[in-house]
Amino acid sequence: MEQLRPFFLLLAIFVASLVNAEVHFHEFVIQETPVKRLCRVHNSITVNGQFPGPTLEVRNGDSLVITAINKARYNISLHWHGIRQMRNPWADGPEYITQCPIQPGGSYTYRFTMEDQEGTLWWHAHSRWLRATVYGALIIRPPLSSPHYPFPVIPKREITLLLGEWWDRNPMDVLNLAQFTGAAPNISDAFTINGQPGDLYRCSSQETLRFLVGSGEIVLLRVINSALNQELFFGVANHKLTVVAADASYTKPFSTNVIMLGPGQTTDVLLTADQPPAHYYMAAHAYNSANAAFDNTTTTAILKYKDASCVTLQAKSQARAIPAQLPGFNDTATAAAFTAQMKSPSKVKVPLEIDENLFFTVGLGLFNCPTPNTQRCQGPNGTRFTASINNVSFVFPKQNSIMQAYYQGTPTGVFTTDFPPTPPVTFDYTGNVSRGLWQPTRGTKAYKLKFNSQVQIILQDTSIVTTENHPMHLHGYEFYVVGTGVGNFNPNTDTSSFNLIDPPRRNTIGTPPGGWVAIRFVANNPGAWLMHCHIDSHIFWGLAMVFLVENGEGHLQSVQSPPLDLPQC
Repeated sequence: MEQLRPFFLLLAIFVASLVNAEVHFHEFVIQETPVKRLCRVHNSITVNGQFPGPTLEVRNGDSLVITAINKARYNISLHWHGIRQMRNPWADGPEYITQCPIQPGGSYTYRFTMEDQEGTLWWHAHSRWLRATVYGALIIRPPLSSPHYPFPVIPKREITLLLGEWWDRNPMDVLNLAQFTGAAPNISDAFTINGQPGDLYRCSSQETLRFLVGSGEIVLLRVINSALNQELFFGVANHKLTVVAADASYTKPFSTNVIMLGPGQTTDVLLTADQPPAHYYMAAHAYNSANAAFDNTTTTAILKYKDASCVTLQAKSQARAIPAQLPGFNDTATAAAFTAQMKSPSKVKVPLEIDENLFFTVGLGLFNCPTPNTQRCQGPNGTRFTASINNVSFVFPKQNSIMQAYYQGTPTGVFTTDFPPTPPVTFDYTGNVSRGLWQPTRGTKAYKLKFNSQVQIILQDTSIVTTENHPMHLHGYEFYVVGTGVGNFNPNTDTSSFNLIDPPRRNTIGTPPGGWVAIRFVANNPGAWLMHCHIDSHIFWGLAMVFLVENGEGHLQSVQSPPLDLPQC
Protein backbone atom coordinates (compact mmCIF):
# COMPACT_ATOMS: atom_id res chain seq x y z
CA MET A 1 0.00 0.00 0.00
CA GLU A 2 2.83 2.39 0.86
CA GLN A 3 4.28 1.88 -2.62
CA LEU A 4 0.95 2.95 -4.15
CA ARG A 5 0.77 6.23 -2.19
CA PRO A 6 2.63 8.30 -4.88
CA PHE A 7 0.23 6.88 -7.49
CA PHE A 8 -2.82 7.91 -5.49
CA LEU A 9 -1.33 11.37 -4.96
CA LEU A 10 -0.75 11.80 -8.70
CA LEU A 11 -4.29 10.57 -9.33
CA ALA A 12 -5.64 13.19 -6.91
CA ILE A 13 -3.69 15.91 -8.70
CA PHE A 14 -5.01 14.73 -12.07
CA VAL A 15 -8.64 14.66 -10.86
CA ALA A 16 -8.24 18.11 -9.32
CA SER A 17 -6.93 19.49 -12.61
CA LEU A 18 -10.05 18.26 -14.40
CA VAL A 19 -12.24 20.44 -12.20
CA ASN A 20 -9.93 23.47 -12.17
CA ALA A 21 -8.92 22.68 -8.59
CA GLU A 22 -5.38 22.55 -7.26
CA VAL A 23 -3.42 20.53 -4.74
CA HIS A 24 -1.27 22.81 -2.56
CA PHE A 25 1.81 21.33 -0.86
CA HIS A 26 3.34 22.93 2.24
CA GLU A 27 5.94 22.02 4.80
CA PHE A 28 5.38 23.33 8.32
CA VAL A 29 8.52 23.18 10.46
CA ILE A 30 7.54 23.64 14.10
CA GLN A 31 10.50 25.06 16.00
CA GLU A 32 11.69 27.52 18.62
CA THR A 33 12.38 31.00 17.23
CA PRO A 34 13.57 34.16 19.05
CA VAL A 35 10.67 36.62 19.04
CA LYS A 36 11.04 40.11 20.52
CA ARG A 37 7.98 41.85 21.93
CA LEU A 38 7.54 44.36 24.77
CA CYS A 39 11.35 44.92 24.97
CA ARG A 40 12.12 41.26 25.62
CA VAL A 41 13.13 38.26 23.50
CA HIS A 42 11.44 34.91 24.04
CA ASN A 43 12.13 31.60 22.34
CA SER A 44 8.61 31.07 21.02
CA ILE A 45 7.24 28.02 19.23
CA THR A 46 6.62 29.04 15.61
CA VAL A 47 5.96 27.55 12.17
CA ASN A 48 8.73 28.12 9.64
CA GLY A 49 10.17 30.77 11.94
CA GLN A 50 7.10 33.00 11.46
CA PHE A 51 4.84 34.58 14.09
CA PRO A 52 2.01 34.41 13.24
CA GLY A 53 2.51 31.41 10.98
CA PRO A 54 2.07 31.22 7.20
CA THR A 55 -1.22 32.24 5.57
CA LEU A 56 -2.72 29.44 3.47
CA GLU A 57 -4.64 30.62 0.39
CA VAL A 58 -6.74 28.15 -1.61
CA ARG A 59 -9.98 27.98 -3.57
CA ASN A 60 -13.17 26.06 -2.89
CA GLY A 61 -12.51 22.54 -4.20
CA ASP A 62 -8.73 22.69 -3.74
CA SER A 63 -6.80 20.26 -1.55
CA LEU A 64 -4.03 20.87 0.98
CA VAL A 65 -1.16 18.51 1.74
CA ILE A 66 0.75 19.86 4.75
CA THR A 67 3.66 18.00 6.28
CA ALA A 68 4.17 19.06 9.88
CA ILE A 69 7.73 18.44 11.12
CA ASN A 70 8.13 18.79 14.88
CA LYS A 71 11.53 20.23 15.80
CA ALA A 72 10.22 21.73 19.05
CA ARG A 73 10.50 20.27 22.56
CA TYR A 74 6.76 19.74 23.00
CA ASN A 75 4.29 17.28 21.55
CA ILE A 76 2.08 19.07 19.02
CA SER A 77 -0.85 18.62 16.66
CA LEU A 78 -2.48 21.06 14.20
CA HIS A 79 -6.18 21.81 13.71
CA TRP A 80 -7.72 23.38 10.59
CA HIS A 81 -10.42 25.35 12.34
CA GLY A 82 -13.77 25.24 10.54
CA ILE A 83 -12.78 22.75 7.84
CA ARG A 84 -15.45 20.06 7.86
CA GLN A 85 -13.03 17.19 7.06
CA MET A 86 -15.75 15.06 5.47
CA ARG A 87 -15.18 11.38 6.39
CA ASN A 88 -11.63 12.38 7.31
CA PRO A 89 -11.30 12.92 11.08
CA TRP A 90 -7.64 11.86 10.78
CA ALA A 91 -6.83 15.35 9.46
CA ASP A 92 -8.78 17.27 12.10
CA GLY A 93 -5.93 17.49 14.58
CA PRO A 94 -6.98 17.81 18.26
CA GLU A 95 -4.51 15.74 20.27
CA TYR A 96 -5.85 12.55 21.84
CA ILE A 97 -9.21 13.08 20.08
CA THR A 98 -8.53 12.26 16.41
CA GLN A 99 -4.80 11.61 16.64
CA CYS A 100 -1.97 11.15 19.05
CA PRO A 101 0.28 14.22 19.01
CA ILE A 102 3.37 14.53 16.84
CA GLN A 103 6.27 13.91 19.18
CA PRO A 104 9.55 15.89 19.05
CA GLY A 105 11.51 14.68 16.04
CA GLY A 106 8.39 13.24 14.39
CA SER A 107 6.24 14.33 11.47
CA TYR A 108 2.74 13.87 10.10
CA THR A 109 1.14 14.87 6.80
CA TYR A 110 -2.35 16.38 6.92
CA ARG A 111 -4.32 15.83 3.69
CA PHE A 112 -7.75 17.35 3.17
CA THR A 113 -10.03 19.05 0.64
CA MET A 114 -12.14 22.21 0.79
CA GLU A 115 -15.64 20.89 0.03
CA ASP A 116 -18.28 23.58 -0.58
CA GLN A 117 -16.61 26.02 1.77
CA GLU A 118 -15.28 29.51 1.10
CA GLY A 119 -14.33 32.49 3.23
CA THR A 120 -12.05 33.13 6.18
CA LEU A 121 -10.91 30.31 8.45
CA TRP A 122 -7.66 29.68 10.28
CA TRP A 123 -5.36 26.96 11.58
CA HIS A 124 -3.74 26.53 14.97
CA ALA A 125 -2.01 24.12 17.31
CA HIS A 126 -4.44 21.94 19.25
CA SER A 127 -2.01 20.86 21.96
CA ARG A 128 -2.21 22.48 25.37
CA TRP A 129 -1.34 26.21 25.07
CA LEU A 130 0.91 26.02 22.00
CA ARG A 131 -1.68 27.85 19.93
CA ALA A 132 -0.67 31.05 21.77
CA THR A 133 1.99 31.41 19.06
CA VAL A 134 1.27 28.59 16.58
CA TYR A 135 -1.53 29.87 14.34
CA GLY A 136 -2.23 31.42 10.95
CA ALA A 137 -4.96 32.33 8.48
CA LEU A 138 -6.63 29.94 6.04
CA ILE A 139 -8.33 31.81 3.19
CA ILE A 140 -10.68 29.91 0.88
CA ARG A 141 -11.58 31.90 -2.23
CA PRO A 142 -14.47 31.10 -4.58
CA PRO A 143 -13.72 28.50 -7.29
CA LEU A 144 -12.39 29.60 -10.67
CA SER A 145 -15.68 28.55 -12.23
CA SER A 146 -17.47 31.25 -10.18
CA PRO A 147 -14.72 33.53 -8.90
CA HIS A 148 -16.70 36.53 -7.62
CA TYR A 149 -17.79 37.27 -4.05
CA PRO A 150 -21.57 37.73 -3.55
CA PHE A 151 -20.99 41.12 -1.92
CA PRO A 152 -22.99 44.30 -2.59
CA VAL A 153 -19.75 45.98 -3.73
CA ILE A 154 -16.46 44.57 -4.96
CA PRO A 155 -13.44 45.19 -2.69
CA LYS A 156 -10.36 46.83 -4.18
CA ARG A 157 -8.00 45.08 -1.75
CA GLU A 158 -8.04 42.58 1.12
CA ILE A 159 -6.41 42.78 4.55
CA THR A 160 -6.21 39.80 6.93
CA LEU A 161 -6.10 40.66 10.62
CA LEU A 162 -5.23 37.98 13.18
CA LEU A 163 -6.10 39.19 16.69
CA GLY A 164 -3.98 37.43 19.29
CA GLU A 165 -2.69 37.44 22.85
CA TRP A 166 0.91 37.73 24.04
CA TRP A 167 2.43 36.63 27.32
CA ASP A 168 5.74 38.15 28.41
CA ARG A 169 6.81 34.64 29.41
CA ASN A 170 6.50 31.11 28.04
CA PRO A 171 2.74 30.40 27.68
CA MET A 172 3.37 26.74 28.52
CA ASP A 173 4.86 27.83 31.85
CA VAL A 174 1.72 29.91 32.50
CA LEU A 175 -0.43 26.85 31.84
CA ASN A 176 1.75 24.54 33.94
CA LEU A 177 1.60 26.92 36.90
CA ALA A 178 -2.20 27.09 36.70
CA GLN A 179 -2.45 23.31 36.45
CA PHE A 180 -0.26 22.95 39.52
CA THR A 181 -2.00 25.53 41.71
CA GLY A 182 -5.58 25.01 40.55
CA ALA A 183 -5.95 28.78 40.26
CA ALA A 184 -6.89 30.78 37.17
CA PRO A 185 -3.95 31.27 34.77
CA ASN A 186 -2.18 34.61 34.62
CA ILE A 187 -3.76 37.00 32.12
CA SER A 188 -1.90 38.04 28.97
CA ASP A 189 0.39 41.08 28.88
CA ALA A 190 -0.77 42.34 25.49
CA PHE A 191 -3.14 41.79 22.63
CA THR A 192 -1.75 41.75 19.10
CA ILE A 193 -2.75 42.37 15.50
CA ASN A 194 -0.81 40.08 13.18
CA GLY A 195 1.62 39.46 16.01
CA GLN A 196 2.32 43.15 16.81
CA PRO A 197 0.96 44.84 19.97
CA GLY A 198 0.89 48.37 18.51
CA ASP A 199 1.45 51.93 19.64
CA LEU A 200 -0.02 51.71 23.14
CA TYR A 201 2.52 49.21 24.51
CA ARG A 202 6.13 49.67 25.50
CA CYS A 203 8.78 49.16 22.81
CA SER A 204 6.11 48.58 20.16
CA SER A 205 5.49 51.85 18.27
CA GLN A 206 8.10 51.30 15.61
CA GLU A 207 6.64 47.92 14.64
CA THR A 208 3.01 49.11 14.63
CA LEU A 209 1.41 47.76 11.45
CA ARG A 210 0.27 50.26 8.82
CA PHE A 211 -2.12 49.42 6.01
CA LEU A 212 -2.24 51.80 3.04
CA VAL A 213 -5.56 52.61 1.36
CA GLY A 214 -6.58 55.12 -1.28
CA SER A 215 -9.48 57.52 -0.79
CA GLY A 216 -12.71 55.92 -1.93
CA GLU A 217 -11.31 52.39 -2.00
CA ILE A 218 -13.38 49.50 -0.67
CA VAL A 219 -11.39 47.09 1.48
CA LEU A 220 -12.30 43.58 2.63
CA LEU A 221 -11.06 43.03 6.19
CA ARG A 222 -10.79 39.37 7.19
CA VAL A 223 -10.78 39.50 11.01
CA ILE A 224 -9.85 36.38 13.01
CA ASN A 225 -9.92 36.08 16.80
CA SER A 226 -6.95 33.81 17.42
CA ALA A 227 -6.61 34.93 21.05
CA LEU A 228 -6.21 32.12 23.54
CA ASN A 229 -8.68 33.18 26.23
CA GLN A 230 -10.44 36.43 25.36
CA GLU A 231 -13.48 37.62 23.43
CA LEU A 232 -12.63 40.86 21.66
CA PHE A 233 -14.30 44.02 20.38
CA PHE A 234 -12.78 45.37 17.14
CA GLY A 235 -13.35 48.63 15.28
CA VAL A 236 -11.75 51.19 12.98
CA ALA A 237 -11.80 54.86 13.99
CA ASN A 238 -14.55 56.86 12.21
CA HIS A 239 -15.31 54.04 9.74
CA LYS A 240 -18.45 51.95 9.36
CA LEU A 241 -18.02 48.21 8.83
CA THR A 242 -20.38 46.14 6.68
CA VAL A 243 -20.46 42.53 7.83
CA VAL A 244 -20.64 40.12 4.85
CA ALA A 245 -19.46 36.77 6.27
CA ALA A 246 -18.68 34.92 9.50
CA ASP A 247 -16.93 31.59 10.05
CA ALA A 248 -16.58 31.13 6.27
CA SER A 249 -20.32 31.49 5.64
CA TYR A 250 -21.82 34.48 3.87
CA THR A 251 -24.26 36.63 5.82
CA LYS A 252 -26.96 39.12 5.00
CA PRO A 253 -24.93 42.38 4.94
CA PHE A 254 -25.43 44.80 7.81
CA SER A 255 -23.61 47.92 8.98
CA THR A 256 -21.98 48.34 12.38
CA ASN A 257 -19.42 50.47 14.21
CA VAL A 258 -17.89 47.52 16.04
CA ILE A 259 -17.71 43.74 15.79
CA MET A 260 -17.33 41.20 18.59
CA LEU A 261 -15.52 37.90 18.08
CA GLY A 262 -15.05 35.05 20.51
CA PRO A 263 -11.85 33.02 20.29
CA GLY A 264 -12.08 30.89 17.15
CA GLN A 265 -14.57 33.09 15.32
CA THR A 266 -13.91 34.97 12.07
CA THR A 267 -15.78 37.92 10.58
CA ASP A 268 -15.41 39.46 7.12
CA VAL A 269 -16.31 43.13 6.78
CA LEU A 270 -16.24 45.69 3.99
CA LEU A 271 -14.77 49.10 4.80
CA THR A 272 -15.02 52.13 2.52
CA ALA A 273 -12.16 54.63 2.81
CA ASP A 274 -14.57 57.57 2.78
CA GLN A 275 -13.07 59.74 5.55
CA PRO A 276 -10.73 62.75 5.24
CA PRO A 277 -7.19 61.55 4.46
CA ALA A 278 -5.49 60.81 7.79
CA HIS A 279 -4.24 57.98 9.98
CA TYR A 280 -6.96 55.96 11.71
CA TYR A 281 -6.51 53.39 14.43
CA MET A 282 -7.73 49.84 13.91
CA ALA A 283 -8.12 48.62 17.49
CA ALA A 284 -9.21 45.66 19.60
CA HIS A 285 -9.72 45.21 23.31
CA ALA A 286 -11.40 42.73 25.62
CA TYR A 287 -15.07 41.97 25.89
CA ASN A 288 -15.12 40.62 29.43
CA SER A 289 -18.43 38.87 30.10
CA ALA A 290 -17.33 37.14 33.33
CA ASN A 291 -16.64 38.32 36.83
CA ALA A 292 -12.94 37.56 36.44
CA ALA A 293 -9.57 39.23 35.93
CA PHE A 294 -8.77 40.16 32.31
CA ASP A 295 -6.22 41.99 30.17
CA ASN A 296 -7.57 45.56 29.86
CA THR A 297 -5.02 46.77 27.29
CA THR A 298 -5.71 47.75 23.66
CA THR A 299 -3.90 46.58 20.54
CA THR A 300 -3.71 48.84 17.49
CA ALA A 301 -2.72 48.97 13.85
CA ILE A 302 -3.10 52.00 11.57
CA LEU A 303 -5.24 52.48 8.48
CA LYS A 304 -3.23 55.06 6.56
CA TYR A 305 -4.69 56.97 3.62
CA LYS A 306 -2.15 57.26 0.80
CA ASP A 307 -2.57 61.02 0.56
CA ALA A 308 -2.42 61.62 4.33
CA SER A 309 0.42 63.75 5.70
CA CYS A 310 3.50 61.83 6.80
CA VAL A 311 3.80 60.72 10.42
CA THR A 312 7.18 59.81 11.88
CA LEU A 313 7.44 56.49 13.67
CA GLN A 314 9.11 57.66 16.85
CA ALA A 315 6.09 57.40 19.15
CA LYS A 316 4.37 60.33 17.44
CA SER A 317 1.85 58.16 15.64
CA GLN A 318 0.10 57.66 18.97
CA ALA A 319 -0.69 61.35 19.10
CA ARG A 320 -1.45 61.72 15.39
CA ALA A 321 -3.64 58.68 14.66
CA ILE A 322 -7.35 59.16 15.25
CA PRO A 323 -8.47 56.86 18.11
CA ALA A 324 -11.10 54.16 17.70
CA GLN A 325 -14.12 54.24 20.00
CA LEU A 326 -14.69 50.74 21.38
CA PRO A 327 -17.48 49.63 23.75
CA GLY A 328 -16.88 49.20 27.45
CA PHE A 329 -15.19 45.99 28.50
CA ASN A 330 -18.41 44.54 29.97
CA ASP A 331 -20.84 45.85 27.34
CA THR A 332 -22.88 42.69 26.92
CA ALA A 333 -25.75 44.62 25.30
CA THR A 334 -23.55 45.68 22.38
CA ALA A 335 -22.10 42.18 21.99
CA ALA A 336 -25.59 40.63 22.00
CA ALA A 337 -27.00 43.20 19.57
CA PHE A 338 -24.14 42.55 17.14
CA THR A 339 -24.60 38.77 17.23
CA ALA A 340 -28.39 39.11 16.83
CA GLN A 341 -27.97 40.80 13.44
CA MET A 342 -26.29 37.73 11.90
CA LYS A 343 -28.49 36.00 9.33
CA SER A 344 -27.94 33.87 6.25
CA PRO A 345 -28.34 35.74 2.94
CA SER A 346 -31.47 33.75 1.98
CA LYS A 347 -33.66 30.88 3.12
CA VAL A 348 -31.65 27.84 4.24
CA LYS A 349 -32.48 24.19 4.86
CA VAL A 350 -32.69 23.91 8.65
CA PRO A 351 -33.30 20.49 10.25
CA LEU A 352 -36.96 20.42 11.29
CA GLU A 353 -37.70 16.85 12.42
CA ILE A 354 -35.34 16.52 15.39
CA ASP A 355 -34.02 13.04 16.20
CA GLU A 356 -31.64 14.05 19.00
CA ASN A 357 -32.82 16.83 21.32
CA LEU A 358 -29.87 17.55 23.62
CA PHE A 359 -29.65 19.99 26.51
CA PHE A 360 -26.09 20.88 27.59
CA THR A 361 -25.29 23.01 30.61
CA VAL A 362 -21.91 24.68 30.14
CA GLY A 363 -19.92 26.53 32.74
CA LEU A 364 -17.30 26.62 35.43
CA GLY A 365 -17.07 24.76 38.72
CA LEU A 366 -14.78 24.09 41.66
CA PHE A 367 -13.20 20.91 42.97
CA ASN A 368 -13.04 20.73 46.73
CA CYS A 369 -9.62 19.93 48.17
CA PRO A 370 -9.04 17.50 51.05
CA THR A 371 -6.44 19.95 52.41
CA PRO A 372 -7.57 23.47 51.38
CA ASN A 373 -5.20 26.43 50.93
CA THR A 374 -2.23 24.26 50.07
CA GLN A 375 0.02 24.97 47.09
CA ARG A 376 -2.22 22.88 44.85
CA CYS A 377 -5.49 24.42 46.03
CA GLN A 378 -5.18 28.11 45.18
CA GLY A 379 -8.65 28.54 43.69
CA PRO A 380 -11.48 30.36 45.55
CA ASN A 381 -11.68 29.35 49.22
CA GLY A 382 -9.02 26.67 48.90
CA THR A 383 -10.48 24.89 45.87
CA ARG A 384 -9.32 24.07 42.33
CA PHE A 385 -10.99 25.52 39.23
CA THR A 386 -12.75 23.17 36.85
CA ALA A 387 -15.37 23.34 34.09
CA SER A 388 -17.91 20.92 32.66
CA ILE A 389 -20.74 20.11 30.28
CA ASN A 390 -23.72 18.43 31.95
CA ASN A 391 -21.65 18.07 35.13
CA VAL A 392 -18.94 16.02 33.35
CA SER A 393 -15.47 17.56 33.40
CA PHE A 394 -13.73 16.14 30.33
CA VAL A 395 -10.40 14.35 30.78
CA PHE A 396 -8.23 13.97 27.68
CA PRO A 397 -6.97 10.38 27.28
CA LYS A 398 -3.24 9.68 27.12
CA GLN A 399 -2.76 6.08 25.96
CA ASN A 400 -4.60 6.44 22.64
CA SER A 401 -6.74 8.93 20.74
CA ILE A 402 -10.51 8.48 20.92
CA MET A 403 -10.81 8.19 17.13
CA GLN A 404 -8.08 5.57 16.90
CA ALA A 405 -9.56 3.54 19.76
CA TYR A 406 -13.05 3.83 18.24
CA TYR A 407 -11.85 2.78 14.79
CA GLN A 408 -9.86 -0.13 16.23
CA GLY A 409 -12.75 -1.24 18.43
CA THR A 410 -10.64 -0.86 21.61
CA PRO A 411 -12.40 1.82 23.69
CA THR A 412 -11.73 0.18 27.07
CA GLY A 413 -9.58 2.43 29.21
CA VAL A 414 -9.78 5.27 26.65
CA PHE A 415 -13.40 6.49 26.65
CA THR A 416 -16.98 5.53 27.42
CA THR A 417 -20.15 6.33 25.45
CA ASP A 418 -22.38 7.38 28.33
CA PHE A 419 -22.19 11.16 28.03
CA PRO A 420 -25.53 12.41 29.41
CA PRO A 421 -27.94 14.09 26.94
CA THR A 422 -29.26 16.30 29.76
CA PRO A 423 -27.80 17.45 33.09
CA PRO A 424 -28.17 14.87 35.88
CA VAL A 425 -30.04 17.39 38.07
CA THR A 426 -32.51 20.07 37.02
CA PHE A 427 -31.90 23.39 38.81
CA ASP A 428 -32.12 27.15 38.33
CA TYR A 429 -29.13 27.29 35.99
CA THR A 430 -28.71 31.06 35.99
CA GLY A 431 -29.92 31.76 39.52
CA ASN A 432 -28.38 31.26 42.95
CA VAL A 433 -27.01 27.72 42.53
CA SER A 434 -26.49 25.58 45.63
CA ARG A 435 -22.81 24.95 46.39
CA GLY A 436 -23.60 21.24 46.37
CA LEU A 437 -23.91 21.50 42.56
CA TRP A 438 -20.62 23.29 41.98
CA GLN A 439 -18.42 20.17 41.81
CA PRO A 440 -18.64 18.04 38.64
CA THR A 441 -17.37 14.52 38.04
CA ARG A 442 -14.37 13.73 35.85
CA GLY A 443 -14.68 11.51 32.82
CA THR A 444 -13.76 10.86 29.17
CA LYS A 445 -17.25 10.49 27.81
CA ALA A 446 -18.64 10.54 24.27
CA TYR A 447 -22.18 10.68 22.90
CA LYS A 448 -23.14 8.51 19.93
CA LEU A 449 -25.13 9.90 16.99
CA LYS A 450 -26.67 7.87 14.17
CA PHE A 451 -25.54 8.86 10.69
CA ASN A 452 -27.85 11.52 9.20
CA SER A 453 -29.68 12.10 12.47
CA GLN A 454 -31.04 15.63 12.87
CA VAL A 455 -29.62 17.18 16.03
CA GLN A 456 -30.63 20.10 18.19
CA ILE A 457 -28.47 21.24 21.10
CA ILE A 458 -29.48 23.84 23.65
CA LEU A 459 -26.29 25.26 25.18
CA GLN A 460 -27.24 26.70 28.56
CA ASP A 461 -24.79 28.90 30.45
CA THR A 462 -24.76 28.54 34.24
CA SER A 463 -24.05 30.98 37.03
CA ILE A 464 -21.76 28.55 38.85
CA VAL A 465 -18.68 30.63 39.81
CA THR A 466 -19.71 33.24 37.19
CA THR A 467 -21.89 33.59 34.13
CA GLU A 468 -19.87 33.96 30.95
CA ASN A 469 -19.96 33.99 27.17
CA HIS A 470 -18.49 30.58 26.30
CA PRO A 471 -17.54 30.36 22.58
CA MET A 472 -18.46 26.76 21.80
CA HIS A 473 -16.75 25.17 18.78
CA LEU A 474 -17.92 21.96 17.11
CA HIS A 475 -15.28 20.13 15.07
CA GLY A 476 -16.23 18.51 11.77
CA TYR A 477 -19.43 20.51 11.34
CA GLU A 478 -21.10 23.81 10.68
CA PHE A 479 -24.44 24.40 12.38
CA TYR A 480 -27.35 26.81 12.23
CA VAL A 481 -27.89 29.13 15.20
CA VAL A 482 -31.68 29.07 15.43
CA GLY A 483 -32.29 30.86 18.72
CA THR A 484 -30.83 32.61 21.74
CA GLY A 485 -32.08 34.18 24.93
CA VAL A 486 -31.34 35.23 28.49
CA GLY A 487 -32.10 33.22 31.62
CA ASN A 488 -33.07 29.56 31.59
CA PHE A 489 -34.24 28.00 28.34
CA ASN A 490 -37.97 27.21 28.39
CA PRO A 491 -38.94 24.67 25.69
CA ASN A 492 -42.62 25.59 26.04
CA THR A 493 -42.15 29.25 25.13
CA ASP A 494 -38.69 29.82 23.65
CA THR A 495 -38.95 27.34 20.77
CA SER A 496 -41.68 29.42 19.13
CA SER A 497 -39.21 32.28 18.58
CA PHE A 498 -36.65 30.13 16.71
CA ASN A 499 -35.51 31.41 13.32
CA LEU A 500 -35.99 28.46 10.97
CA ILE A 501 -35.88 30.58 7.80
CA ASP A 502 -32.49 32.32 7.54
CA PRO A 503 -30.44 31.61 10.69
CA PRO A 504 -26.67 32.14 10.44
CA ARG A 505 -24.34 29.19 9.84
CA ARG A 506 -21.36 29.07 12.22
CA ASN A 507 -18.70 26.71 13.55
CA THR A 508 -18.23 28.59 16.86
CA ILE A 509 -20.97 30.33 18.84
CA GLY A 510 -21.05 32.03 22.22
CA THR A 511 -23.46 31.15 24.99
CA PRO A 512 -24.83 34.51 26.17
CA PRO A 513 -23.72 35.19 29.77
CA GLY A 514 -26.57 33.94 31.92
CA GLY A 515 -28.45 32.74 28.85
CA TRP A 516 -28.76 30.04 26.18
CA VAL A 517 -28.22 29.43 22.48
CA ALA A 518 -29.85 26.78 20.25
CA ILE A 519 -28.05 25.12 17.33
CA ARG A 520 -29.10 22.52 14.75
CA PHE A 521 -27.18 20.33 12.32
CA VAL A 522 -27.41 17.03 10.43
CA ALA A 523 -24.93 14.39 11.65
CA ASN A 524 -23.71 13.48 8.15
CA ASN A 525 -19.96 13.39 8.84
CA PRO A 526 -18.88 10.14 10.54
CA GLY A 527 -16.05 10.15 13.05
CA ALA A 528 -15.07 11.43 16.49
CA TRP A 529 -15.67 15.16 16.79
CA LEU A 530 -14.72 17.34 19.72
CA MET A 531 -17.10 20.02 21.02
CA HIS A 532 -15.47 22.44 23.41
CA CYS A 533 -15.21 25.97 24.72
CA HIS A 534 -12.59 27.84 22.68
CA ILE A 535 -11.34 29.70 25.74
CA ASP A 536 -8.29 27.51 26.26
CA SER A 537 -8.18 27.92 30.03
CA HIS A 538 -11.66 26.36 30.02
CA ILE A 539 -10.84 23.41 27.79
CA PHE A 540 -8.00 22.32 30.06
CA TRP A 541 -10.42 22.65 32.99
CA GLY A 542 -12.74 20.19 31.19
CA LEU A 543 -15.33 22.19 29.22
CA ALA A 544 -15.50 19.67 26.38
CA MET A 545 -17.15 16.47 25.14
CA VAL A 546 -16.99 14.25 22.03
CA PHE A 547 -19.61 13.19 19.51
CA LEU A 548 -19.15 9.76 17.91
CA VAL A 549 -21.03 9.91 14.62
CA GLU A 550 -21.57 6.38 13.32
CA ASN A 551 -20.94 5.31 9.74
CA GLY A 552 -23.87 5.27 7.35
CA GLU A 553 -24.25 2.84 4.48
CA GLY A 554 -21.43 2.17 2.08
CA HIS A 555 -18.04 3.68 1.40
CA LEU A 556 -19.22 7.28 0.85
CA GLN A 557 -20.90 7.39 4.27
CA SER A 558 -18.02 5.84 6.20
CA VAL A 559 -14.80 7.09 7.76
CA GLN A 560 -11.77 6.79 5.50
CA SER A 561 -9.01 4.41 6.47
CA PRO A 562 -6.35 6.03 8.67
CA PRO A 563 -3.16 7.20 6.93
CA LEU A 564 -0.07 5.07 7.44
CA ASP A 565 1.89 7.93 9.05
CA LEU A 566 -0.76 8.66 11.69
CA PRO A 567 1.19 9.35 14.91
CA GLN A 568 1.12 6.71 17.61
CA CYS A 569 0.96 7.46 21.32
